[in-house]
Amino acid sequence: MKHSSKWLDVVIYTALFLFSVSTVVPFIYITIVSFTDPHEFITTPVMLFPHSWSIASYRYILSSNQFVNSLLLTTALTIVGTVCALLVTSGLAYGLSRRRLKGRNFILTAILFTMLFNPGIMPNYLLIRNLGLLNSFWALVLPGLATAFYVLLMKSFFQDVPAELEESGKIDGCSDVGIFFRIILPISLPVIAAFSLFYGVGYWNTYFGGVLYINKDTLRPLQVVLQQMLSASSAGADYGESSGAVVPTETVKMAAVVLAAVPIVMVYPFLQKYFVKGLTLGSVKG
Repeated sequence: MKHSSKWLDVVIYTALFLFSVSTVVPFIYITIVSFTDPHEFITTPVMLFPHSWSIASYRYILSSNQFVNSLLLTTALTIVGTVCALLVTSGLAYGLSRRRLKGRNFILTAILFTMLFNPGIMPNYLLIRNLGLLNSFWALVLPGLATAFYVLLMKSFFQDVPAELEESGKIDGCSDVGIFFRIILPISLPVIAAFSLFYGVGYWNTYFGGVLYINKDTLRPLQVVLQQMLSASSAGADYGESSGAVVPTETVKMAAVVLAAVPIVMVYPFLQKYFVKGLTLGSVKG
């Protein structure tokens, strides 16, 4: 039995190692290609150790003022959207976790209904238009403020919070809002950190909303601008204002992937310790 168990451990660790390599190697390759000299890439498109390095692809992307504006806009969108989404989601989930809430069953049914049925593109567009949000920053923020699945998970977490904590807060004279912000949220850091990563990634990768609701160049999110640059590079556009060299489309694509992924990759290590704990807390009960 010990011998078979040892071999089983070897198989499991080998499989995990191969899986890890399969996820890391593509990103390493993308990064290397993005820094490869364009002329060398044209002659040798598949390589792991280029002889000459270049930042031509990054110069192509960063030479555009629109890219810089979209980067700042998307950063603001991610911060504002994540904070607002966490407040709405946690507030709604906390209220639904308390049985004394009037209309609780109706609200839960309505939330579950949205998980099963989606109105589609046109009703969403008409709603945003009738609210006067077209070509505005809030058209990118408001549609993603709450996700039904996240609300239900967070609700399950809040249901496990001891009722004695609320009673102690009421004895000290706190209102329901005071109890939520002073007692509940401070002890909910793991779940808040996990969902902040989910919402942050979602807002950072905003694309569809930028295409559907935005027509102004100054309000286009990063992913939309990168897609436009990739289309321009496919047409043979110059990568710099003062240079006539043409950057291969593939190196520009790789540089765009790196620029879009690096901010999230840098944030993840700070939230990783809360990630697994935040997902498992409250995930058993419905």
